[in-house]
Amino acid sequence: MVNERTVLEYLANLSWDARRLIPLKRERTVPRNIELKARLSSIDRARKVAEGLATDILPDQYQVDTYFRCPTGRLKLREIYSINAELIWYLRDDLKGSKESRYEIVSVEHPTPIKKLLAAAYGVLIVVDKRRSIVLHNWVRIHLDQVAGLGDFIEFEAVLADHQQDDEGHRIVEQLALTFGLRPEDRLAGSYSDLLARRSGG
Repeated sequence: MVNERTVLEYLANLSWDARRLIPLKRERTVPRNIELKARLSSIDRARKVAEGLATDILPDQYQVDTYFRCPTGRLKLREIYSINAELIWYLRDDLKGSKESRYEIVSVEHPTPIKKLLAAAYGVLIVVDKRRSIVLHNWVRIHLDQVAGLGDFIEFEAVLADHQQDDEGHRIVEQLALTFGLRPEDRLAGSYSDLLARRSGG
Protein backbone atom coordinates (compact mmCIF):
# COMPACT_ATOMS: atom_id res chain seq x y z
CA MET A 1 0.00 0.00 0.00
CA VAL A 2 1.05 3.59 -0.65
CA ASN A 3 0.45 6.36 1.84
CA GLU A 4 1.05 10.11 1.76
CA ARG A 5 4.63 9.68 3.01
CA THR A 6 5.67 7.54 0.07
CA VAL A 7 3.59 8.85 -2.83
CA LEU A 8 6.10 11.54 -3.78
CA GLU A 9 8.86 8.96 -3.95
CA TYR A 10 6.67 6.88 -6.25
CA LEU A 11 5.91 9.86 -8.47
CA ALA A 12 9.59 10.71 -8.70
CA ASN A 13 10.23 7.27 -10.21
CA LEU A 14 7.65 7.68 -12.97
CA SER A 15 8.82 8.64 -16.43
CA TRP A 16 7.53 12.20 -16.58
CA ASP A 17 10.05 13.10 -19.31
CA ALA A 18 9.09 11.47 -22.63
CA ARG A 19 12.78 11.30 -23.55
CA ARG A 20 13.30 8.76 -20.73
CA LEU A 21 10.64 6.32 -21.94
CA ILE A 22 12.90 4.34 -24.28
CA PRO A 23 15.53 3.65 -21.59
CA LEU A 24 12.73 2.75 -19.17
CA LYS A 25 11.34 0.14 -21.55
CA ARG A 26 14.73 -1.43 -21.97
CA GLU A 27 15.47 -1.66 -18.26
CA ARG A 28 12.29 -3.52 -17.26
CA THR A 29 8.98 -4.69 -18.57
CA VAL A 30 6.29 -2.02 -18.31
CA PRO A 31 2.70 -3.36 -18.08
CA ARG A 32 0.77 -2.72 -21.27
CA ASN A 33 -2.70 -3.10 -22.75
CA ILE A 34 -4.17 -2.74 -26.20
CA GLU A 35 -7.28 -0.62 -25.81
CA LEU A 36 -10.26 0.70 -27.74
CA LYS A 37 -13.07 2.90 -26.47
CA ALA A 38 -16.33 3.84 -28.20
CA ARG A 39 -19.67 5.51 -27.56
CA LEU A 40 -22.70 3.22 -27.29
CA SER A 41 -26.16 3.84 -28.75
CA SER A 42 -27.60 1.04 -26.58
CA ILE A 43 -25.79 -0.19 -23.49
CA ASP A 44 -28.46 -2.88 -22.98
CA ARG A 45 -27.77 -4.38 -26.41
CA ALA A 46 -24.01 -4.25 -25.77
CA ARG A 47 -24.51 -5.94 -22.40
CA LYS A 48 -26.29 -8.88 -24.03
CA VAL A 49 -23.46 -9.31 -26.54
CA ALA A 50 -20.86 -9.09 -23.76
CA GLU A 51 -22.64 -11.66 -21.62
CA GLY A 52 -22.73 -14.02 -24.59
CA LEU A 53 -18.93 -13.77 -24.86
CA ALA A 54 -18.24 -13.89 -21.13
CA THR A 55 -15.74 -16.27 -19.58
CA ASP A 56 -16.40 -14.46 -16.28
CA ILE A 57 -18.46 -11.52 -15.03
CA LEU A 58 -17.16 -9.33 -12.20
CA PRO A 59 -19.25 -7.22 -9.81
CA ASP A 60 -20.15 -3.73 -11.00
CA GLN A 61 -17.99 -0.88 -9.71
CA TYR A 62 -18.72 2.75 -8.93
CA GLN A 63 -15.52 4.62 -9.78
CA VAL A 64 -14.44 8.22 -9.25
CA ASP A 65 -11.30 9.16 -11.18
CA THR A 66 -9.56 12.40 -10.22
CA TYR A 67 -7.15 13.45 -12.98
CA PHE A 68 -4.17 15.62 -12.15
CA ARG A 69 -2.14 17.79 -14.46
CA CYS A 70 1.16 16.24 -15.54
CA PRO A 71 3.53 16.98 -18.44
CA THR A 72 3.65 13.45 -19.87
CA GLY A 73 0.85 10.91 -20.05
CA ARG A 74 -2.10 10.96 -17.67
CA LEU A 75 -2.19 10.65 -13.88
CA LYS A 76 -5.33 9.79 -11.93
CA LEU A 77 -6.41 8.64 -8.50
CA ARG A 78 -9.17 6.05 -8.87
CA GLU A 79 -11.48 5.57 -5.89
CA ILE A 80 -13.66 2.46 -6.20
CA TYR A 81 -16.63 2.61 -3.84
CA SER A 82 -16.43 0.06 -1.01
CA ILE A 83 -13.38 -1.66 -2.57
CA ASN A 84 -10.10 0.28 -2.80
CA ALA A 85 -8.20 3.13 -4.40
CA GLU A 86 -5.38 3.14 -6.94
CA LEU A 87 -2.92 5.68 -8.27
CA ILE A 88 -2.60 5.17 -12.02
CA TRP A 89 -0.23 6.74 -14.54
CA TYR A 90 -0.48 5.79 -18.19
CA LEU A 91 0.88 6.79 -21.57
CA ARG A 92 -1.30 6.23 -24.63
CA ASP A 93 -1.57 7.76 -28.09
CA ASP A 94 -4.85 9.55 -28.81
CA LEU A 95 -5.98 7.38 -31.72
CA LYS A 96 -9.51 6.30 -32.66
CA GLY A 97 -8.37 2.78 -33.46
CA SER A 98 -6.91 0.22 -31.09
CA LYS A 99 -3.80 1.55 -29.35
CA GLU A 100 -1.14 0.54 -26.88
CA SER A 101 -1.29 1.84 -23.32
CA ARG A 102 1.70 1.55 -20.97
CA TYR A 103 0.89 2.09 -17.33
CA GLU A 104 1.89 1.99 -13.68
CA ILE A 105 -0.60 1.16 -10.89
CA VAL A 106 -0.16 1.19 -7.12
CA SER A 107 -2.75 0.52 -4.42
CA VAL A 108 -3.49 3.48 -2.15
CA GLU A 109 -4.37 2.97 1.48
CA HIS A 110 -5.45 6.54 2.33
CA PRO A 111 -6.80 8.25 -0.82
CA THR A 112 -8.07 11.48 0.77
CA PRO A 113 -4.72 12.90 1.95
CA ILE A 114 -3.01 11.72 -1.23
CA LYS A 115 -5.66 13.45 -3.33
CA LYS A 116 -5.06 16.66 -1.40
CA LEU A 117 -1.30 16.27 -1.81
CA LEU A 118 -1.51 15.72 -5.57
CA ALA A 119 -4.01 18.54 -6.01
CA ALA A 120 -1.62 20.91 -4.24
CA ALA A 121 1.43 19.68 -6.14
CA TYR A 122 -0.01 19.34 -9.67
CA GLY A 123 -3.54 20.73 -9.74
CA VAL A 124 -6.77 18.87 -10.52
CA LEU A 125 -7.62 18.63 -14.22
CA ILE A 126 -11.06 16.98 -14.07
CA VAL A 127 -13.10 14.41 -12.13
CA VAL A 128 -14.76 11.51 -13.96
CA ASP A 129 -17.65 9.79 -12.20
CA LYS A 130 -18.84 6.48 -13.66
CA ARG A 131 -20.50 3.14 -13.04
CA ARG A 132 -18.61 0.26 -14.68
CA SER A 133 -19.77 -3.25 -15.53
CA ILE A 134 -16.87 -5.65 -16.15
CA VAL A 135 -17.07 -8.72 -18.37
CA LEU A 136 -14.03 -10.92 -19.04
CA HIS A 137 -13.59 -12.50 -22.46
CA ASN A 138 -10.54 -14.72 -21.98
CA TRP A 139 -7.68 -12.21 -21.48
CA VAL A 140 -9.70 -9.17 -22.62
CA ARG A 141 -11.61 -6.96 -20.20
CA ILE A 142 -14.86 -5.56 -21.59
CA HIS A 143 -16.00 -2.46 -19.72
CA LEU A 144 -19.53 -1.10 -20.04
CA ASP A 145 -19.37 2.43 -18.65
CA GLN A 146 -22.11 4.86 -17.69
CA VAL A 147 -20.28 8.16 -17.32
CA ALA A 148 -21.89 11.10 -15.55
CA GLY A 149 -22.34 14.01 -17.94
CA LEU A 150 -21.24 12.03 -21.02
CA GLY A 151 -23.41 8.95 -21.55
CA ASP A 152 -22.74 5.27 -22.22
CA PHE A 153 -19.52 3.75 -23.57
CA ILE A 154 -17.71 0.47 -24.13
CA GLU A 155 -14.01 -0.15 -23.62
CA PHE A 156 -11.88 -3.15 -24.52
CA GLU A 157 -8.61 -3.79 -22.69
CA ALA A 158 -6.51 -6.65 -24.02
CA VAL A 159 -4.08 -7.26 -21.15
CA LEU A 160 -0.83 -8.43 -22.72
CA ALA A 161 1.50 -10.93 -21.10
CA ASP A 162 5.23 -10.34 -21.42
CA HIS A 163 5.53 -12.87 -24.25
CA GLN A 164 2.63 -11.47 -26.29
CA GLN A 165 3.12 -9.08 -29.19
CA ASP A 166 1.04 -5.94 -29.64
CA ASP A 167 -0.36 -7.28 -32.93
CA GLU A 168 -2.15 -10.06 -31.06
CA GLY A 169 -3.93 -7.51 -28.88
CA HIS A 170 -4.82 -5.29 -31.84
CA ARG A 171 -6.37 -8.22 -33.68
CA ILE A 172 -8.67 -9.36 -30.88
CA VAL A 173 -9.74 -5.82 -29.97
CA GLU A 174 -10.59 -4.95 -33.57
CA GLN A 175 -12.45 -8.26 -33.88
CA LEU A 176 -14.51 -7.40 -30.80
CA ALA A 177 -15.28 -3.97 -32.24
CA LEU A 178 -16.81 -5.74 -35.26
CA THR A 179 -18.70 -8.19 -33.04
CA PHE A 180 -20.29 -5.30 -31.13
CA GLY A 181 -21.07 -3.42 -34.36
CA LEU A 182 -19.08 -0.33 -33.41
CA ARG A 183 -19.01 2.32 -36.12
CA PRO A 184 -15.86 4.32 -36.94
CA GLU A 185 -17.57 7.54 -35.85
CA ASP A 186 -18.37 6.03 -32.43
CA ARG A 187 -14.72 5.44 -31.55
CA LEU A 188 -12.96 7.78 -29.12
CA ALA A 189 -9.42 9.02 -29.57
CA GLY A 190 -8.86 10.29 -26.04
CA SER A 191 -10.18 9.61 -22.56
CA TYR A 192 -13.35 10.49 -20.69
CA SER A 193 -11.33 13.23 -19.01
CA ASP A 194 -10.70 14.86 -22.41
CA LEU A 195 -14.39 14.79 -23.30
CA LEU A 196 -15.41 16.31 -19.97
CA ALA A 197 -12.67 18.94 -20.14
CA ARG A 198 -13.82 20.02 -23.61
CA ARG A 199 -17.45 20.11 -22.47
CA SER A 200 -16.54 22.29 -19.50
CA GLY A 201 -14.31 24.51 -21.61
CA GLY A 202 -11.10 23.29 -19.90
